[in-house]
Amino acid sequence: MKIYHHIDDFTPLPNAVVTIGTFDGVHQGHRQIIARIKELARQTGGETVILTFFPHPRMIIHPEDQSLKLISTIDERAALLEELGIDHLIITPFSRDFSNQTAEAYIRDVLVKRIGTRTIIIGYDHRFGKDRQGELKDLQTAGPLYGFEVIEIPEQDINHVAVSSTRIREALLKSDIEQANTFLGYPFFITGKVIRGNQIGRQLGYPTANLLVEEGYKLIPADGIFSATVQIGEETFKGMAYIGHRPTINGMTRNIEVNLFDFDRDIYNQTVQMNFHHFIRHDVKFSSLEGLKEQLAQDKVDVMAILKDL
Repeated sequence: MKIYHHIDDFTPLPNAVVTIGTFDGVHQGHRQIIARIKELARQTGGETVILTFFPHPRMIIHPEDQSLKLISTIDERAALLEELGIDHLIITPFSRDFSNQTAEAYIRDVLVKRIGTRTIIIGYDHRFGKDRQGELKDLQTAGPLYGFEVIEIPEQDINHVAVSSTRIREALLKSDIEQANTFLGYPFFITGKVIRGNQIGRQLGYPTANLLVEEGYKLIPADGIFSATVQIGEETFKGMAYIGHRPTINGMTRNIEVNLFDFDRDIYNQTVQMNFHHFIRHDVKFSSLEGLKEQLAQDKVDVMAILKDL
């Protein structure tokens, strides 16, 4: 898959099969749409193009609103789309200037001139252009003028995508990892750089890799202990993950950590992917470090039992 970080970097195609959207999480609902554009491209000898935007429009239009949390970062999203065999991903920087284009200019200058759209698959509720005035009927009117076909994604499919995204976020915020993973079609994951912690886990006999997630908009599950696998390069390791403020030692910051089983390597400053498989328990404050250590021993037994078949 070729990735373009600006529409101007893209060379128009003779037969582009296009869809547009955020594709946050690239979940099961999104995958149905992606399968559709891939099949159309195969039938017509075209190439698949996904047009997405970053930063998320809400970050630009409402910068004061810090509540937006996304299932996947833009890099994670790109990796997931590449796995699905998309030919071209255009990540257009979203700005106020871009949002002020008229619907007509957007169709003419972006979809036709810059991409070479011959087929566009779009939802019935898709809005674009200044004040989001452009809609499906504008594309349907412009299609014959510019030589592209418009295929509408049915309302029930769009609703499924919206419901899936909402339910995934809700599930993650309630630590319902199993439900989130069902909607995603793969284990929810976090990508982060391994940084130095205060070595409390090592003192307890459970050394952890502390992950720094630099993207503040990345959704993090609710606090607790989870079964996890961690991808380091081409290798995958089992472990138990922790998210929380470490109340037993009166911690002040929220941490993302993972204790890897049968692992003894220096991975500081490496970027790893941590996959969440099951929720084990909520975070609680213990009366002593010894009590915490005893619980961690039981947690490890529980996690190993869950992950034994992976």
